[in-house]
Amino acid sequence: MLKDAKAFSSVSVNDLSAAKRFYGDVLGLKVDEMPEGLSLQLAGGGAVFFYPKPNHEPATFTVLNFQVDDVDQAVAELKKRGVQFEHYDMPDLKTDAQGIARGHGGPTIAWFKDPAGNILSVLNDPR
Repeated sequence: MLKDAKAFSSVSVNDLSAAKRFYGDVLGLKVDEMPEGLSLQLAGGGAVFFYPKPNHEPATFTVLNFQVDDVDQAVAELKKRGVQFEHYDMPDLKTDAQGIARGHGGPTIAWFKDPAGNILSVLNDPR
């Protein structure tokens, strides 16, 4: 029934202006402002809709992954733009000094948060 339906994800934020600056200016993505919120246009035709929610609580999981050719280069560039990366030191997940998890049986990946505290990542999965 839905196999031919266009789909998009939606994520709440507590400040649309901050989200617009972050996704547009810091990450360099195309952001369209609409009366209901922001539409983020992704490579390949995908989209994510950001809507304001006064009692917003950040997602406790990754809401958006950006697949890149070189995670080290992406992390370095994003750090120059003021992005701070998460650091993890758990039995099954450890990040290095740059905030990058490598060789843990999954993709090379680094997590960061948007101004609303939602978790995003840059990753490279050669599989």
